[in-house]
Amino acid sequence: MPVHAPSVAIVGSGFGGIAAAIALLRDGITDLTIFEKADDLGGVWRENTYPGAACDVPSHVYSYSYFQHRDWSRPCSPHDEIHDYLKEAADAFGVTPRIRFSTEVTRATWDEQALRWQLELGDGTTAQADVLVPACGQLSIPTQPAIPGADTFAGHQFHSARWDHDHDLTGRNVAVIGTGASAVQFVPSVAEQAGHLDVFQRTPNYMLPRRNLAYAAPVRAAIRHVPGLQTARRGGMLLMMEAMVNALKGNRAIGAVLRTMSWALLHRHVRDRELRRKLTPQFAYGCKRILFSSYYYPALTRKNVELVDTPITQITADAVVTSDGVQHPADTIIWGTGFDTQAFVAPMEIVGAGGRTIADAWAGGAHAFYGLTVPGFPNMFLLYGPNTNLGVGSIIVMLEAQARYIADAVRRLRAQDGPAAWDVREDVERAFDAQTQEHLQQSVWTQCASWYRNEAGRVVNNWPGYMFEYVRATKALNPGHYTLLRAEARSSSDEAVSA
Repeated sequence: MPVHAPSVAIVGSGFGGIAAAIALLRDGITDLTIFEKADDLGGVWRENTYPGAACDVPSHVYSYSYFQHRDWSRPCSPHDEIHDYLKEAADAFGVTPRIRFSTEVTRATWDEQALRWQLELGDGTTAQADVLVPACGQLSIPTQPAIPGADTFAGHQFHSARWDHDHDLTGRNVAVIGTGASAVQFVPSVAEQAGHLDVFQRTPNYMLPRRNLAYAAPVRAAIRHVPGLQTARRGGMLLMMEAMVNALKGNRAIGAVLRTMSWALLHRHVRDRELRRKLTPQFAYGCKRILFSSYYYPALTRKNVELVDTPITQITADAVVTSDGVQHPADTIIWGTGFDTQAFVAPMEIVGAGGRTIADAWAGGAHAFYGLTVPGFPNMFLLYGPNTNLGVGSIIVMLEAQARYIADAVRRLRAQDGPAAWDVREDVERAFDAQTQEHLQQSVWTQCASWYRNEAGRVVNNWPGYMFEYVRATKALNPGHYTLLRAEARSSSDEAVSA
């Protein structure tokens, strides 16, 4: 029986937080709490409820390998199915009772004497834990550009991640600002309702077709009942995704094939040459996020829709004004402008050893050893941290690998004689970061501005290799990469996680 059973505080109950909890529980680590600021679990699948919201990765790979559904309604499942799936997984593995809902962690401070994280909660109470696992995600904080006059707009406005379902768009003059992954999903629905729709585009994106039709009854029956079919189709899809990674690593042949597919989709749906010009990217394939839709281009060709690629200069009480002086009347603005992709743990403040904040440590751009650990922040393990996003692939594969690594780290702590903490060696993390950035310099992501890079041009979000390389590298914690800190054993009456 272990001398010291470490406690774990997980912040966030999206796919990452739930995966970490499952991995820990399956390893017999039961002293854990998930702190969730909302009144329901789900992360981005709780927050993003806009029309057409769905995953752009097939559900048989965008799901836990050990909890496979065989009754998805279509290849890329809609929001409600994914949210329900995550709740089912949390229930099935005993995670749900360990979630403290409506409890936001506002600050986490490392206690160097006790080797423990002190947590400050939004309701004014406190808690503490031996291990801190921020599972805040990269796409959780909506953001919008600071356009002059936005606060003077007299109509109704909202962000796509805070969709106002009570606001009827029928017959309205709607302005959609932004043309990223969310916009391409909701614009077709808005176009059908609005009297007139202006879609304001800064840069076009490469797009691949995705009709995402419901499975036919025989296909659904086969998926349910044919032994090995689900495993085969999941493995095949992952192999295809890994092959597509080569295009992002500079393989010209694969890149040319995918670029041709994008070109064919555009020319099939858009006959107008001027509109086609506006929608044709002028940067390397894959440099920005590749989008999937067979309905976005047709929506832009509707008579009530105009694509505007002239820069916005201001917003007035009833219009969006572009640099050519044109006023585009609007009574509703929908911000499809994405998220603060490089905050990683915000709005939580994290203070590590010596009083150094994570914001200070990341002043030049976020970095972490395999996206998991940061020097000077002992026993803190990030999920979906820096340089773990994928240009092609399933982030669930990455999250499962990270969850296993965290469970291994906690299991090794449990084997110690008393309280202990893993602090990744600075030289190890620095060498890893240098190698990662060197590999990224050979990728397409350095060839244009995108949310993958910070203002200095550093690629902060993406993993430069294949999914299997990451899974293999994070199979287990290597003690040689860390300094093991020790402290005097605490009293058994000192509760590990308390509030």
